[in-house]
Amino acid sequence: MGIYSILVAVMFIINMLFAGVIIFIERKDASSTWAWILILFFIPFLGFIIYLFLGQNLTRKRLFDTDGTKKIGIDRVIAEQISQIKHSEFPFDSETTEEYKDLIYMHLNNNDSMLTKGNDIQILVDGRKKFDTLLEDIQQAKDFIHIQYYIIKNDGLGKQVIQALVEKAKEGVKVRVLYDELGSRKLKRKHFSDLIAAGGEIGVFFPSKLAPINLRLNYRNHRKLVNIDGYVGYIGGFNVGDEYLGLNERFGYWRDTHLRITGPAVDSIQKRFILDWNQASKQYFINYDPHYFPKKIGTGRAAMQIVSSGPDSEWEQVKNGYIYMIMSAKHSIYIQTPYFIPDPSLLDALRIAVLSGKDVRIMIPDRPDHPFVYWATYSHVGELLKTGAKVFIYRKGFIHAKMLVVDRKINSVGTANIDMRSFKLNFEVNAFIYDKETSEQLADQFEKDMELCTELTQQLYDQRSKIIRFKESISRLLSPIL
Repeated sequence: MGIYSILVAVMFIINMLFAGVIIFIERKDASSTWAWILILFFIPFLGFIIYLFLGQNLTRKRLFDTDGTKKIGIDRVIAEQISQIKHSEFPFDSETTEEYKDLIYMHLNNNDSMLTKGNDIQILVDGRKKFDTLLEDIQQAKDFIHIQYYIIKNDGLGKQVIQALVEKAKEGVKVRVLYDELGSRKLKRKHFSDLIAAGGEIGVFFPSKLAPINLRLNYRNHRKLVNIDGYVGYIGGFNVGDEYLGLNERFGYWRDTHLRITGPAVDSIQKRFILDWNQASKQYFINYDPHYFPKKIGTGRAAMQIVSSGPDSEWEQVKNGYIYMIMSAKHSIYIQTPYFIPDPSLLDALRIAVLSGKDVRIMIPDRPDHPFVYWATYSHVGELLKTGAKVFIYRKGFIHAKMLVVDRKINSVGTANIDMRSFKLNFEVNAFIYDKETSEQLADQFEKDMELCTELTQQLYDQRSKIIRFKESISRLLSPIL
């Protein structure tokens, strides 16, 4: 037997061992397992190196220390709400909230997401308006500012936000900034030198232990949260950078959805920030001091839950919430997402909704920021077109909103896209809002956006070229790991 034959045999054995690790030790779902085995087959040995960076399983690891929440009574509130709903004793203050008590119970039960009432919500769909509002709130801060973004860029907007934080830190306001290393890969600690000198603190989520090697490359913190003085909170899709103001020629106008929240739900945003901060920044640990959770009198009307999910959990909390909302629909389902790569369970839920007569509308961008993801998206919307769903291609620029509205009664807005990466691999956070007024506003905005869209009909979809069909086929095959 020649050396070449021996090398081939050894490579085959090593590949079989690697495949065994994926199948029997990691115990991934079948679609992901087959996708990784295909990579191992077509890219021997190198495929497993890719797997080390992109395929690790975090579900058995406890990443976030939740013990501190007992100090401020969050665990007690959650236990009380679960008991009250279970025994039909919960004081629902609206028909809409009571109608979705099973969804509320599910989020309480598997995500410790307490229901808060009396929240006031401002919907922000334009980047300039969002950041003008945020900068104004930063200027009004008196105690602390907690900021968390997946992407912070060292460009015009990024420098403006950082400088605003520097000025507040000099006034004695405690400023903490948390960002994801991969999402903000061009951001360096030196860019925060003035903020650090003024007393600000910086945290980096899943940093490389041996640059440039990062074995947690595939698991990123995609959350975008802001908490100012415990009274004002932000959650949604905007990151920090000039492109989110529509200044990037490639994408043009950036259409996104963000929420500014005042009311008791800000406590849930604070809880999520502290959990992420303490995981990322062991040097500057935050204790659950009551002053981070000031008492608030809710002046609004909206009830909501802040729901987070990530690869550290066996439950796909945000996805499960989406599926419940879809299956509860009686009239309409509006979805805006830059990426549409649902797993079979969510795709089946949408198929059933369409086939049972619900008005299902999905809005996606007309241009890719990630080519494989875009063509996988195109393939999946094609599946729904067959059932009668309506698909709209946003033409004004790039739509990055992550929004689901059902029956113009309830909605979810946050950081999670309709794709398997958001459901399984990224750390995400969404607001589930049980409020007819907010849902009406979001539905009206969706219909306004439709005026800037081209409807993708079955006829147009069938006319796509063979090259596009090929791109769809390859991308769909890889969709479980995109």
